[in-house]
Amino acid sequence: MQNKGADIAFSPGVRWGTSLLPGDTITFERMMDQMALTYPATTLNSFSGEQIKTILEDVADNIFNPDPYYQQGGDMVRVGGLQYTVSPNEPMGKRINNMVLKGKPVEAGKTYKVAGWASVQEGVQGEPIWDVVAGYLREQKVIKGVKVNVPQVTGMQGNPGMAG
Repeated sequence: MQNKGADIAFSPGVRWGTSLLPGDTITFERMMDQMALTYPATTLNSFSGEQIKTILEDVADNIFNPDPYYQQGGDMVRVGGLQYTVSPNEPMGKRINNMVLKGKPVEAGKTYKVAGWASVQEGVQGEPIWDVVAGYLREQKVIKGVKVNVPQVTGMQGNPGMAG
């Protein structure tokens, strides 16, 4: 977000690679553990609040659609800067709510800058994510106080797959 001047960032739900512990050195190899994709182009788009909600609803439907033939996806897109609530058992269009950016509700008609990478659209061009992150790490030198941005999940009480 900082390097692209974005309000919000979208990142794929990566579940592989080496974990880093506080105090570990972030090497290029460790960074690439998380970013080694064949579609690394970064993007900066202007989306309305309504479009952001639609994107998140679409991703959620790929994961939580009650019809298994419509379930197409592994993980919810990771977001930076944006807080929201997801209700997996709700129908399409009603799963994503309470979108908040910097303490204020996201407005449907307002435009926001959204950085991203790993777009599955054809022909996307942009600086590779590893170059963007390497530049950021060189600038920062030491990474401190990272706040993990986790959406609030509702309607899943009693689900054995949910951590307590």
